[in-house]
Amino acid sequence: MNRTDRILIIATAFASIATELPAADAAKPGRPVDGIMDNSFLVEEAYNQPEGVVQHIFNAQLGRDLLGGPDVSAWTFTFTQEWPLVSQRHQLSFTMPFSFVDTGALRTSGLNDTLLNYRLQAYYNEESLTAFAPRVSLVLPSGNANRGFGSDTLGLQANLPFSTALSDEWFAHANAGMTWLPNAGPAPRRVLQNYSAAASLIYCPREDFHLLIEGAANWNEGVNAAGRVTRPLSLLVSPGVRKAFNLAGDRQLVLGIAAPIGATRTAPDYGVFLYLSFEHFFKRK
Repeated sequence: MNRTDRILIIATAFASIATELPAADAAKPGRPVDGIMDNSFLVEEAYNQPEGVVQHIFNAQLGRDLLGGPDVSAWTFTFTQEWPLVSQRHQLSFTMPFSFVDTGALRTSGLNDTLLNYRLQAYYNEESLTAFAPRVSLVLPSGNANRGFGSDTLGLQANLPFSTALSDEWFAHANAGMTWLPNAGPAPRRVLQNYSAAASLIYCPREDFHLLIEGAANWNEGVNAAGRVTRPLSLLVSPGVRKAFNLAGDRQLVLGIAAPIGATRTAPDYGVFLYLSFEHFFKRK
C-alpha cells in the first residue's frame, strides 16, 4: 500500500466517523468549539494565553522511513511553555526539542535548536473565534549540526497563524511561515531559508472531544553532496483526536493522539504523535 492509498483510507475513515457522531445538543449551554481552543498538534492556532493563565505543552512524535533506502526511526520530544505578557495581547514562550535517531547502523540523540517566541494577538473576535496572531522567534543554536541536530547559527523565524470557527461544531486553522538561518552549518556554511505552510479542519461533536485532520508542509533548505542548496518538499497528513479534562480551579488537561502519514518521499512514511497540555492560573484578576 503506497502513501496515497493510506491517506485516502484515513481521510475516508475520518469523514465517516465525523458523519456518524451525534451532533451537539443545542439545549446544553456553551458551544462545542469553545471547549478546546488552543490545542492543535502540527498546526499553530492563533489564540494567545488569557491574562493570568500559563500553558505547558509536551509533544512526542515518532517518524519512520521504511519504503526506500535504509530504515530510519526518529523520536522528537518537545516542551513548550506559553505565558501572557501583562495581557492576552502579548505572549512570550519558548520551545525546546530533543531527538533520538536510529538509522540501523547508528543511534544518536541530542538537543535541537531552541526557539524564544513573541506573539501578538493582532485580532480576536470572541463570538466568531476569528483570530490572527503573528509570531516572531529567535532561533538559538542549542543543537549540534555536525551530529545532525540544529544549524549552529542564530536565526529568525516568523509565522502567521489564522484561526476561525466555521460553525458551533467546526474549526479551521491555517499557517504560513519561514525561517532564516544566516550562517548555517555544518560546513560548507550557507545562508539557508526554510518555508512552511499548514492547515487543519476540526470537528467538535462535544466540548471535551474533538476530531482533527491536519496537513503540514515544509520546504527546508540543505546542502547536498555536490555542494548545491536543495529545498525538498516534506508533506504530512495527520488525522487525530483530542480530549479535554476540566479540573477544579479552572485548570484544564488535554490529551491527544494522531497518526501522521508522509505524502512525499522526504517525509517520514508513517508515525505517531502524542500530545499533552496543562493550563492553570498563576494569577487571577
